[in-house]
Amino acid sequence: MRVILESKVRKKPTLPIEAEAIIPRNFLKGTDLLVYEGNKERKLSELFWIFVEGTAVSPENIEVVLKGDTSRIKRVGEYMDTGSILISRDIGMHCGNFMSGGTIEILGNADAWLGREMRGGTILCRGNAGHYCATGYRGEKKGMQGGKVEVFGNTGDFCAEYLAGGEVHVHGSTGDFPGVEMRGGQLIIEGDVTRPCANMKDGTCVILGRVHEMIPTFEKIDRRVLPEWKITADVYKGDVANRGKGMLMIKNPGEV
Repeated sequence: MRVILESKVRKKPTLPIEAEAIIPRNFLKGTDLLVYEGNKERKLSELFWIFVEGTAVSPENIEVVLKGDTSRIKRVGEYMDTGSILISRDIGMHCGNFMSGGTIEILGNADAWLGREMRGGTILCRGNAGHYCATGYRGEKKGMQGGKVEVFGNTGDFCAEYLAGGEVHVHGSTGDFPGVEMRGGQLIIEGDVTRPCANMKDGTCVILGRVHEMIPTFEKIDRRVLPEWKITADVYKGDVANRGKGMLMIKNPGEV
């Protein structure tokens, strides 16, 4: 079953739409869902042209496709546990909050808090992601705990903050403090970074690009070949200021 939601032209296009109802499971019983435009409750049909193709008896067989201007739509995929969502352009903040299963694919850019406190499933962002990608919300001591977030562009600051499990893979560069307060999981950054993994307690971070500023409280312990990436990497343990047991591996700058 395929549910296509094409955004309608709105009188106030800058108003955010709170759309946590947009998950595959909710369409099993129809399209009569409610969202908020600003502080006003709206029927889904007031904001989207809705097209349904085929039928499904279980939510894992439902694909939701978002088309048109979706850049101000927030919380799509929140608590999603199965099925798939395809977003043809940009998406707003908090996409995939608390997700535990299924797949979200974003063909454009994602705003802040992508994959916040994710537990499972897969998020693919073909463009860039904003600040706090795959983190916990402010004040939380655990961020992403499972699943995979893959960003093919760049991310903003604090990517994978408080990462506790799962995998975050950034093909581009990150902003300041990626992997800060890491507790577990794996963070892979193919581009450049600034001040990675401050206060890291556990987990693994692999950086293939340039490190503009290194936290001084990491202890270099080894140099090894990483066959998966076909590089030689300097291996650091830390953050020793936090009695950390994390592993930070950085491509040897002498390699081309």
